Amino acid sequence: MSYCDDILKKSKALHLDECEAISIQKNITTVRITDSEIAEIKHNQEDSVAVRIIHEKKIMSSRSFLSNEENFLEKILKTKSFVRPKNFWKSLPFPSNIMKIAKTYDPHLANITGTRAIDIANEMINSASHGNITRISGSLNIVSEHFQIMNTNGMDYSDDSTFITGTINADSESDLPVSGIGTNCSRTLESFSPQNVGSDALEMCINSISPKRIEQDSYDIIFEPYAFGELLAFVFSSNFNLKTYSEKRSCFSDKLGNIISNENFSLMDDPHSPDSIGSKPFDDEGTATSPQFLIKSGVLTGLFSDSFEAFKNGTGSSGNAGRPGSPVGRSTQSIPIPMPHNLKVPNGNDTKNEIIQETKKGLLIGRLWYTYPVNPEQGDFSCTARSGIRIIENGKIVHPGRSVRIVHNLKTMLRNILSVGNDSKNILQWSSLPSITPTVKVGSVKATPI
Repeated sequence: MSYCDDILKKSKALHLDECEAISIQKNITTVRITDSEIAEIKHNQEDSVAVRIIHEKKIMSSRSFLSNEENFLEKILKTKSFVRPKNFWKSLPFPSNIMKIAKTYDPHLANITGTRAIDIANEMINSASHGNITRISGSLNIVSEHFQIMNTNGMDYSDDSTFITGTINADSESDLPVSGIGTNCSRTLESFSPQNVGSDALEMCINSISPKRIEQDSYDIIFEPYAFGELLAFVFSSNFNLKTYSEKRSCFSDKLGNIISNENFSLMDDPHSPDSIGSKPFDDEGTATSPQFLIKSGVLTGLFSDSFEAFKNGTGSSGNAGRPGSPVGRSTQSIPIPMPHNLKVPNGNDTKNEIIQETKKGLLIGRLWYTYPVNPEQGDFSCTARSGIRIIENGKIVHPGRSVRIVHNLKTMLRNILSVGNDSKNILQWSSLPSITPTVKVGSVKATPI
């Protein structure tokens, strides 16, 4: 009998209205790369539990890194007098049909050795090496986890997951300092390419050497997948959260069912995408997941929520309760939060080269930094492109570009999407949300040299 079983059994003996118990066993192997060599390899193990109690409409919770802590429920119940009832609360989820998701667990990753992890990291380093590269840094993370969730409504689900993520930063000081980044993330070892991680960083860095000043002006900007993934994570995502939307803090509040973007653009949350970082059969409170469009052919069609926010707004959960873990996967965060699983821009019909050829005056941007909303209710945001910038004139890349700052507006950006590529990639920004996106071209974006 598991500790979760013990918790639920005790909750019934205490005559609690509802109880949820979750546990996770997590193994993390991390290889850190500094000054073009492996600086550290470490292995961490996590075994933790969390409990959420709902009694008399009062929600109480706690987390423990002791998998057999005694009197855990009693300690949580001591907070009852300080908690206000949430009268809108309905119930924890009940069991339902759960779909199995392909390529989310790989025994080769679950049983990987430290020696093999070092070999993979060295492949990343070697493929980024070049005479003009002065420094290589980065990391490799390999994670396997067993997640279990049970509640007093009869739910008992478990999920085994694996993840591998790699990042290389290549720096050059042959002229002005420039850099390039290469990333890859997947759920299976077979889908992970350490060579691409290094070679992508090398290519971006080498193609950024001797950059030319970019004049302040409006350009058609082509965001490559890694750059557009940053916009999805840090600018787009919160606007489709039911909590943000209902509190009038989304720039699309009250626009459900309205056209908000060019009709050639769609955005969805896809938790069933095989081999993708955020894919899972059930969310982190046990509700079955399903793909849903947030924008469909230009129309705002969906919002994401967990049970708490859904009940607060008189609707049902969309299956988007999250307990995000580090560096990837789940955690035993005691209270879930609403969050997307995989923000996905469906592929368009154009290749990246075709998009470039159709651009008279533009910038190709491979990487963004310091991306954040500056006036979220209106959709204003700021970001910086420092390397990985290419100047386009009359359908041809003519020169690398120097750093520029982009201050723009999400509502305006969506209306001015000109092309969507067919080169989708799994993207995971540092400490952020996973996304799946191709290259996207946006018209009339002002860029200011730094």
